[in-house]
Amino acid sequence: MISKKIHFAIDTNVKADTSQKALLKRYKNYLPNQSDVMVVIGGDGFMLKTLKKYQKYNKPFYGMNRGTFGFLMNKYKSKNIEKFISRAKTISISVLEMHANTINNVKKTAIAINEISLLRQGRQAASLQISNGKKIVIKKLISDGVLVSTPAGSTAYNLSVHGPILSLDSKKLAITPISPFRPRRWKGKIVPSSSLIKIKNLNKIKRPISVVADNVEVRNINNVKIRINNDMKFKLLYDPNNSLNKKIKLEQSMRR
Repeated sequence: MISKKIHFAIDTNVKADTSQKALLKRYKNYLPNQSDVMVVIGGDGFMLKTLKKYQKYNKPFYGMNRGTFGFLMNKYKSKNIEKFISRAKTISISVLEMHANTINNVKKTAIAINEISLLRQGRQAASLQISNGKKIVIKKLISDGVLVSTPAGSTAYNLSVHGPILSLDSKKLAITPISPFRPRRWKGKIVPSSSLIKIKNLNKIKRPISVVADNVEVRNINNVKIRINNDMKFKLLYDPNNSLNKKIKLEQSMRR
């Protein structure tokens, strides 16, 4: 087995913190740029933050769950980590990129691994127009909001608002309404991953909205463009019996 130089990214929650002392006694914690692999210890939220933080190093990420659900993570282990990493299967995932314009013409860009959500900012429901390129998907949606989900994120917030579960190899994105009021029966739309999705706030003064890319929020939005950034990919490592593909297929089987 080839020795791996590991950088440990450890969350500050209680479970992760208690793991830190034992691990760092057993393993050297290399600097990110000197490492072969990033071992992320925490929950799904911490994994998403860590992926973005260390994206520039182009390293594979092996997550170990010390959070709540840990859908993006492997089971925690304190010994033989190098052995598990050497046996792990690699899954490459693309990210969503958003370009948002505020009502004050401030431009913001952010990426998301799971989903990008547009949400009502106050007590009034959002009024949105959604397009795919030049084609209007829905002329006017009155709802609490809408989200655009990747396959990797389709079992997260998207599933909670009754969106479709997408296979990792589907090359699709899900556009899913959040508590739609009009049209009440609109269930959303599955579109190709090559789509350029445009979402416009039809009443930005009376019905302000915010946009959230995983954990980055921009408020008072005028319009947003969302697409897959094919130049940016993350390599996630999974134990053979605990792959992200298997987890997604399990969620799909539970819905039938």
